[in-house]
Amino acid sequence: MITVDGSNGRVYPGKIEVSTDVKIRARGEVKTRTKLLANLAQPEIVDRVAKRDVDGIGLLRAEFMVAEIGEHPSYMIEQGRPHEFVAKLANGLTKFAQAFHPRQVVYRTNDFKTNEYRSLKGGEKFEEMEENPMIGYRGASRYITDIETFKMELAAIKRVREKYDNLWVMIPFVRTVSELAGTVKLMVQEGLKRSDKFKIWMMVEVPSNVILLEKFLAVGIDGVSIGSNDLTQLTLGIDRDSSKLASTFDERNEAVMISIEKVVRTCKSLGVTCSICGQAPSVYPEITEKLVEWGITSISVSPDMIDVTRDIIARVEAKLGVK
Repeated sequence: MITVDGSNGRVYPGKIEVSTDVKIRARGEVKTRTKLLANLAQPEIVDRVAKRDVDGIGLLRAEFMVAEIGEHPSYMIEQGRPHEFVAKLANGLTKFAQAFHPRQVVYRTNDFKTNEYRSLKGGEKFEEMEENPMIGYRGASRYITDIETFKMELAAIKRVREKYDNLWVMIPFVRTVSELAGTVKLMVQEGLKRSDKFKIWMMVEVPSNVILLEKFLAVGIDGVSIGSNDLTQLTLGIDRDSSKLASTFDERNEAVMISIEKVVRTCKSLGVTCSICGQAPSVYPEITEKLVEWGITSISVSPDMIDVTRDIIARVEAKLGVK
């Protein structure tokens, strides 16, 4: 018997009694101009988080829902069951969109890597072995080549939006401007076009996104969200799963912070929404302070960091005279 403190990364021997009388602030108790959003994946906690002091979901991960379906999308297509995949994904998405309506729910389209796809039923037939799946066939690269699978995902999104128009889309791991353009074009063809009630965001997690940010924005998107985990990994050339390099993997590294600052300031100057959904703000409060100073639009954190982050934002805004 052990007790795991997942928020702080600690493990204790035996059973530790945890106090349940901690006060959780309800929505709207502390007002800030910078929006505070939540990173979510598990539907069983969505109703509880929706009651918290949070302005929406800044990162709704697809991977948990796809894993729950348990079968490779191409396998389901081969069996003539694409409708089943669409229905199950739409059902999962509805739980989040409904709980937070009318607040924004930014859904990051599926970013499974090849090894994760191979683990699904039927996956071995459709996925090649890759030496390094982390920088392999993933994200937008898949959407513009495995078009039928992407169309199923878009169909699920459209189905949910028929009732809940607060569901938006965020495109992950976009390596080139042409990949983004191709992905957006496919979305428009499938009836998902930008409007006052439908926004398309892009993850900023590849150094090319930082270097060519203006060109990516020129494709026609409503916002970006910085994925600090992958951005740090690719900027420093570190496998974030390497235990030997763990001490060097740090979002506060000067090269990473310069990249993040450039993204935030560029978006602010162009009037484009800029958020962040990596682990950095949840782990390092000093990064949250800098983000607010630079003018970020919103910050998305893990549910356990909602109240702490709202307090940091409020303090920094008061210091800057933000109203």
